[in-house]
Amino acid sequence: MLSTATRAGIPAARRRLVPRSFSRLATTTRASVPALRASTTLLSSLSSIRPMSSTHHGESTLRPEPDKVLQDIADYVHNYKVDSDLAFETARLCLIDTIGCGLEALRFPECTKLLGPVVEGTVVPNGTRVPGTNYELDPIRGAFNIGAAIRWLDFNDCFLAEEWGHPSDNLGAILAVADHLARQGQPLSVHDILEAMIKAHEIQGGIALLNSFNRVGLDHVVLVKVASTAVVSKLLGLTRDQTVDAVSQAWVDGQSLRTYRHAPNTGPRKAWAAGDACSRAVNLALMVKKGEKGLPSVLTAKTWGFYDVLFKGKPFKFQIPYGSYIMENVLFKISFPAEFHAQTAVEAAHILHNKLKELGKSSDDIKSVRIRTQEAAIRIIDKQGPLDNFADRDHAINYMVAYPLIFGELTSESYTDASAADPRIDALRSKIYCVEEKRFSVDYHDPAKRSIGNALLVELNDGTVLDEVEIEYPVGHKRRRAEGTPLLINKFKRHISYHYDDAHQAQILETVSDAESLSKLPVDKFTDLFVKA
Repeated sequence: MLSTATRAGIPAARRRLVPRSFSRLATTTRASVPALRASTTLLSSLSSIRPMSSTHHGESTLRPEPDKVLQDIADYVHNYKVDSDLAFETARLCLIDTIGCGLEALRFPECTKLLGPVVEGTVVPNGTRVPGTNYELDPIRGAFNIGAAIRWLDFNDCFLAEEWGHPSDNLGAILAVADHLARQGQPLSVHDILEAMIKAHEIQGGIALLNSFNRVGLDHVVLVKVASTAVVSKLLGLTRDQTVDAVSQAWVDGQSLRTYRHAPNTGPRKAWAAGDACSRAVNLALMVKKGEKGLPSVLTAKTWGFYDVLFKGKPFKFQIPYGSYIMENVLFKISFPAEFHAQTAVEAAHILHNKLKELGKSSDDIKSVRIRTQEAAIRIIDKQGPLDNFADRDHAINYMVAYPLIFGELTSESYTDASAADPRIDALRSKIYCVEEKRFSVDYHDPAKRSIGNALLVELNDGTVLDEVEIEYPVGHKRRRAEGTPLLINKFKRHISYHYDDAHQAQILETVSDAESLSKLPVDKFTDLFVKA
């Protein structure tokens, strides 16, 4: 052992560092002088050792200011006043169209089997009412029900940019929360729904303008989750800072892959993915309302943040500040329940079907069909080979073109197994091919145009080549709004006709047609219009 004098000179924390062999040397009176000198030198060096510290290698525990993207969203939701008459009028059309799309989906058992409470028979007091049903659900499950029905047939609105999506998907969360709160006595009106829709559209579309989630394999419903979380946070009474926290939770939440939208895995999950995002959004906002903390650098944190983990290290880019641009320029699917990049191709196919009839010809006389289209359409919906299910077919441009060329129509029923069994469809699909038209791809991204062009060139077996039919703007485009609005109303009339008697239909149409009185209508009274006993 070390002598008492020697031990006194070494801090207790460092004594254990002295090797046993040198301890013996220091206490042995007969040790050689060189050995003692060596021991003294070692002890001197040990006395200069500093305690180990992790300050140079550990993660900093200092919480930063919230990411600017989070703050901008929260500031917009809480502080921006929407004063655009065009935005509110477009939102009114969007509201009734979206409700109608959800009602239409209820005619398909594949959709309705997923709806209702988790535990059959559950009725929630003051629960969210689901249009077209008698369900009374908690707002989380209500958001899934409404959102899944809205998106099921791929017939609701659309906005196309670097990322694609359907901003009216957010109505699943908005209506579920607003209706539940109204039934608890909160004075919410349809105006509040329209404002929330405008802002949800703006958040989802504003981020989508310059940021492609599909190129990193993520599905666009991440933006539904983020936008819905933001706007329902305000409806639920969260503060601006709590909304920052809630939106951060939406970004850190597990994000959906696009796998279910692409061959060979296309399937019905794409029809309820937005409903799932809506329910997650409501759940996260409610958790923050109960005190759950946010993640201030959820996007920018090195290694662990969204940018580094899921966006190849690239921060989001923004083209315009949040306002009401997206709602004002939203695309409606009016004539056909088809993926939007194919809308003008389907319209052209209807024109060519009639041309064939005029010539005394049919689809059997077609040798080939060339589709000039945008790059995005080729990447998303240009599919070859067997199509497995409804979801596969409504995301295949050659199916969506072949069907109206043969039958002169394309409806929701056109994608069913029974309709797809006609052998003429796949025979014609095999003769259809796509090529990119660079002009269409450029104009697709031009903020002044936002066109979705397609051109069809049909060659017949006898060598006849029909005049190419080119359409740049679908009837649901802002540039064709005056033409499209009456057709949109007719679409809504058709969708409610399957569910309500004539008197009830008349009451619904009278209510939704008067913009001023509709805006003032309490939310629960609006939803009651669509409840079924």
